[in-house]
Amino acid sequence: MRILIAEDDKTSREILANVLANAGHEVVETANGAEAWTYFQQPDPPRLAILDWMMPEMDGVDLVSHIRELPTGRPPYLIMLTAKGEKKDIVTALEAGADDYLAKPFDASELRARIKAGTRMLKMLDQVAHQAREQQAAEDHITTLQGILPICSYCKKIRNDEGFWDQVEAYVSRYTEAEFSHSICPECMTKNFPDVCDDCGKVKHEGEH
Repeated sequence: MRILIAEDDKTSREILANVLANAGHEVVETANGAEAWTYFQQPDPPRLAILDWMMPEMDGVDLVSHIRELPTGRPPYLIMLTAKGEKKDIVTALEAGADDYLAKPFDASELRARIKAGTRMLKMLDQVAHQAREQQAAEDHITTLQGILPICSYCKKIRNDEGFWDQVEAYVSRYTEAEFSHSICPECMTKNFPDVCDDCGKVKHEGEH
């Protein structure tokens, strides 16, 4: 997991980075909120971030608010890490859009546990998004055959989106998962093969059937 740290205190930032690196994570270090904000405006930003509250240029709460305003289908998991520990501070952070809150000085084992919880949440969100995309694709697949289809009154071919005329079975097979097996209906059998018995499929002889 690629994790961004936004922490202006160098010692605290190095401790955080070491804990995360030892847990197998890729760490992106930033020294203030404005620097962290530039990372989240780039393509493929980190999926998880640990943000200090009190930082120069842009504090953690403002940074969270900015991140939540970004149009993205994969929102990051944001953990606020700060010495502010009163309930009103926790409420402020969560209302701004933080997913979790950890007070300083932090316990390394607790931080790792919260990172694991955030990772599980991100995986669940990715699965939901994937299922939603599959559902939308299935619905789009079905709706491709809805509406008005231009069909020839004589040969019954269908005009496709490129303006070419396809056999009905070719058109349907292209836009759906349907498969065809050909047969002959009784009406066409009587019209085109009057000498063949509808019931047994044998050629009729004079006086039979």
